[in-house]
Order: sequence, then C-alpha cells, then structure tokens
Amino acid sequence: MSQFVSSVLPAAGCDAPRLVLGAQPFDVAANSLRLLTTGPEPLSVDGAVLGGGLPRRRIPLSELASILMHPSCDHATSDRVWRLLIGRARTDGPAWVVGAVGVALPGLRQAAYRLRGFTGDVQAELLTAFVAALRGVKPGGARVVQRLLSATFTAARAALRAAEPVHTNAPVELPVATGGHPDFVLARAVAAGIITPGEAELIGATRLEGVSVVDYAQRAGRGYWAVAKERSRAEERLVTAIRAGVLSDEDAQVIAEATTTLAADRPHHG
Repeated sequence: MSQFVSSVLPAAGCDAPRLVLGAQPFDVAANSLRLLTTGPEPLSVDGAVLGGGLPRRRIPLSELASILMHPSCDHATSDRVWRLLIGRARTDGPAWVVGAVGVALPGLRQAAYRLRGFTGDVQAELLTAFVAALRGVKPGGARVVQRLLSATFTAARAALRAAEPVHTNAPVELPVATGGHPDFVLARAVAAGIITPGEAELIGATRLEGVSVVDYAQRAGRGYWAVAKERSRAEERLVTAIRAGVLSDEDAQVIAEATTTLAADRPHHG
C-alpha cells in the first residue's frame, strides 16, 4: 500500500485507519473526505471570499467537488479554488491534503482508467504522485487543476512503467538519462509552464508509447497536420527552454532523447 494511504489518510479522523484495510485507495480517499466534511465543523472554504459565482457561505469540500464538476463553473473560478486548496495542503496539515485529494477524485478516476493496462497498483501510484504534485506544481497561471493532474498522470505512469514486468515481446524502451524518466521530465516542463498538459500527453503518447501521430489524431477526432504541428511547436519550446538553461542538463538530455529517438511518422496515402 502506498505511503499516501498508510500515513496521510489515517490523519483524516479516528475512523480512517479501519477504512484502509481491504479498501481501494480511492475508496479510502472518498470515505476520508466524507469524514472530514460531516459534523458541526466540516472542512470547508469561504465562497464569499472566493467569489466567481460560488455560494456566499462556507462550502464543505464534498459540496465544492460537485460545484467544480458542474458545467457552469468556469476555469477562472476553478483556478481560484485550486490555488487555495494547494496553499492549504502545503501549510495546514494532512487534513487539507486529504481534502484536496477528495476534490480531485473525478480527475484521478479518469486518469486511473487511462492507466488501466498496467499491472501495478494504479490508484496508489496516482495518489502518491498527486501528493507530490501538490507540493511541486506552480499555482500561478491558468488551468491549475489540469496542470496538477497532468503532472500526477505522467509521474504515476512513469512509476508504473518502471515497475512493469519485463516481457520478451515488450517494446524497446527509450534510453533514460541520469536525470530521470522522460515522463517525469515532461511533468516538470508542464509545471514550469514550458508546455501545456495536453502537449505533454501528446509528446508522451507519440514519442514514448509508440502511438503514431496518425492514430493519435484519429482518436482525438483531429486532423493529422494539426496534431503534428502542435507537437512540433511544443518540442520547439522545449528546445528553446533547454538552450536558455531553464531545464537542468540532466532534464535536457532526457528530453532530447525522448523527442529525437523515434523517427517522425507520416500519414499513409493511397
């Protein structure tokens, strides 16, 4: 069981330890959020201070999670909420870490579905990566939760891939430099604002997972050249960041390997 489940979640309340045994990590997180948001003093935020159309009262985090999922909640409001949640998770103890996890569970469940092909403990790895991302992501800028979840996904995917049993018919892995797995480096590039979460996912899928640009474009319902240009522009920004010294030498080496090892793919004609 991950360090997150064994050490952070029991701090959610006196009933939390017995919830851990035999439960899926996401179920533990959901139950812990429930414990934190029931009773006379639920873990909550002040909607009047946050603004953005939120109810002008104290909002329990369980209710806040539903509000953020509603189509009427715009990105600006979501960003304000997540900046607050990240700040509280960093400064106000384990309960707020658990609260942030609970609010993010819809996105984490989606990430778990995307990682379902791995044999490792996907939920535990995602929770561990999310707690690390809470400490590392830059809360400034737009689409905070998207960047947070993207950093979580790429880190968890790297950890799961590293722990995957070796099979004789497994695809050849890209070489990894001493700076770490390319997925981790892409996550750091997202956190630094060099590329977007979507661009990191595109590069990860087409450069690291062997998905062709043609297949990626078809799955996304987009044109080949639009996707190819998006990847090219993102990689150009990575190169610029490397030359400017924004990324460490180790990170630069990993990115260079990840983005140049595979030959460029082209659509088939005829």
